[in-house]
Amino acid sequence: MVTAVEAIRAKRDGGELTPAMIDAFVSSAARGGWEAYQLSALLMAIFVRGMTPDETAYLTKAMTDSGDRIDLSDVPGPKVDKHSTGGVGDKSSLILAPLAAACGVIVPMMSGRGLGHTGGTLDKLDAIPGFRTNLSLDEFKTALRVTGVGMIGQTSRVAPADKTLYALRDVTGTVESIPLITASILSKKLAEGISGLVLDVKVGSGAFMKTAETARALAKSLVDGARANGLRCGALLTNMEEPLGRAVGNANEVVECIETLKGRGPKDLELLSVLLAARMVRLAGLAATDDEAEAKVRRALDSGAGLERFRRIVEHQGGDPRVVDDPSRLPRAPRTTVVKAGRSGHIVKLDAESVGVAACRLGAGRRTADDAVDPAVGVIVLASVGDRVSAGDDVFAVAYRDGSSLAEVESLLSRAVVVADDSPVLRPLVIEEIAP
Repeated sequence: MVTAVEAIRAKRDGGELTPAMIDAFVSSAARGGWEAYQLSALLMAIFVRGMTPDETAYLTKAMTDSGDRIDLSDVPGPKVDKHSTGGVGDKSSLILAPLAAACGVIVPMMSGRGLGHTGGTLDKLDAIPGFRTNLSLDEFKTALRVTGVGMIGQTSRVAPADKTLYALRDVTGTVESIPLITASILSKKLAEGISGLVLDVKVGSGAFMKTAETARALAKSLVDGARANGLRCGALLTNMEEPLGRAVGNANEVVECIETLKGRGPKDLELLSVLLAARMVRLAGLAATDDEAEAKVRRALDSGAGLERFRRIVEHQGGDPRVVDDPSRLPRAPRTTVVKAGRSGHIVKLDAESVGVAACRLGAGRRTADDAVDPAVGVIVLASVGDRVSAGDDVFAVAYRDGSSLAEVESLLSRAVVVADDSPVLRPLVIEEIAP
């Protein structure tokens, strides 16, 4: 029987953990055995010393096997999901899932709630009156058969070791470890019963990974870890220096998703959603090339098939499908105000993190896991990097419930926008692709 001290010493001294050591570590996280301080010590040793690709792949497998694996073999069709590492205004899941399903992909989507300045898919779905994400396994499978999409939250029986280890990482300063991030993300995705995964790894101020170098390292680790566990996987590195789309805040983001499915959304959000959905179609084996896959997704968007699929998804999971035609049925904040440009010139920066923090202060996000989220509040970005503005032009609209945090929010947003005389060099939306 491997002891905690043996594993800690091995990694502390720069050695490679054996499968038996990893099994003991993960089993203790899931079911008890080691003390919390021993789990934390090994987490810190991994953070400092790192892990080899083989160690990371085995840790991923062990964490997946610590709980239930969903068996979707009785649901016909190719199963592919998408995962984003999180960003400000990152709402593409609500667009790409119905688009991919309209092209024949089965999309089992197990999502999380937001924490900090980035939003969570479940929080957006909660803004739709009646929408249920706590489906039973049978209900989940029925949703996949009927609509091609099932959107649920993680259950306590999926990758239970991850819940323990993530909580310890959060309070021991070990969150940023790429091997630990890789195993955390992939263990939950592997448990979904999918055969393919598309990753959107965000880069920039509003992302977890601030530089292209670290984002590339994470993307490569995720793709390699997925492949080692028999999962076809590809990744896009995408820009998160400024918010994606215009809306930041749950109900307003749902509105923007519906508008995008109607062909009236922000072009950056539409483009990214189409690209990600197309990669899902390709991984599903429903197109031979990226161009063919993108053409299929574009047809689903332009024909309205994606919008109608979204309506069916909402209705099947208990939500009010009338929100598709009448967004006023979604929660609305009682008050609005604007933040204006302080000088004339070109917008050279719209700091995504500051916008995300401002929305969180309004109540659109949570600082701790126990915080309540107000679906109605948020920020609308009224200008883009590269736009020319005059002093006094509106840059942000703020939807709020009370004024207790308004001064702090206005200060954050004022600092988020930088205006200069010269126009900026615009960053590409897609920085790099790691093909499957």
